[in-house]
Amino acid sequence: MEKRVILEPICPENFPDYPALPEGCRSVRWQDTFGFGVAFKPGIVYADRNGIPLHIHYLTPRNGRSDNPLIVFVQGSAWFKQDLFIHLPEMIRMCQKGYCVALVEYRPSTTAPFPAQAEDVKTAIRYLRSRPGYFHFDPSRVAVWGDSSGGHTALMAGFTGDHSPSLDTDEPQSACVSCIVDWYGPTVISEMAYEPSSCGHMDADSPEGWLIGHVPVLEHPSLAAATVPQSYLDPDIPTPPVLIMHGSMDKTVHFQQSIHLYNALRALNKEVEFVKLEGADHGSGGFASDDALNTVDAFLKKHL
Repeated sequence: MEKRVILEPICPENFPDYPALPEGCRSVRWQDTFGFGVAFKPGIVYADRNGIPLHIHYLTPRNGRSDNPLIVFVQGSAWFKQDLFIHLPEMIRMCQKGYCVALVEYRPSTTAPFPAQAEDVKTAIRYLRSRPGYFHFDPSRVAVWGDSSGGHTALMAGFTGDHSPSLDTDEPQSACVSCIVDWYGPTVISEMAYEPSSCGHMDADSPEGWLIGHVPVLEHPSLAAATVPQSYLDPDIPTPPVLIMHGSMDKTVHFQQSIHLYNALRALNKEVEFVKLEGADHGSGGFASDDALNTVDAFLKKHL
């Protein structure tokens, strides 16, 4: 029997390409395009609200770095209970680009009306900032991004930062962010009845009615006015740059809702970018695309 030689380990930098090509084997040369691998930490409890645990599901790029920028992502749900994994494919792709991503759960409006959702997101940001080494991100490079009601909540959290609404029980960290991404979020709920939609927005059982305490929207103008994110802007207080993306054929949150926000930001000379997705509906028709994510990536790289 031929004696086999046990080989010593080879330095990775000098590892040889194996030339064998068995008959019928196809030889190709491809390049990785997805980016980094992803580590997943599910179900982290960041707060307890009267016996109701709130969770973060956390993605980290496997790039060996501890100073990654952080995306705090707020999944839309009409302010009801969230399905936190609807945009998991897109968030994995952002993580592969080098961002940590925190999928944040907020209290549903049926449990706690406005401003509970913004309070929860800011609690989560403070919680994460108090543990940057564990979560492998740079606490000075934080963005908040949301879609639909999550976009509204991201705007509220981003515009108010360390001001009210906040909870005294939060970690002693800042809730301020460097920039905000708003995907098709409602901004002036009292106007939604006057804009084309495939669903109702005004009665007590509507998402907007539940948001302000399960009451008819137009009968409670002061409650509705308090939910307008742009009403919290101040010309003398810095505002994080905002990226707005909205479909021209959104049947749930009309495109005009983003125009309300855009006009308010422009009137105060705030930094804002606005992208209209022609023919796109409420989160479909172009949002789940490399073009959309590359647009967000370019915006984040500019501001983080």
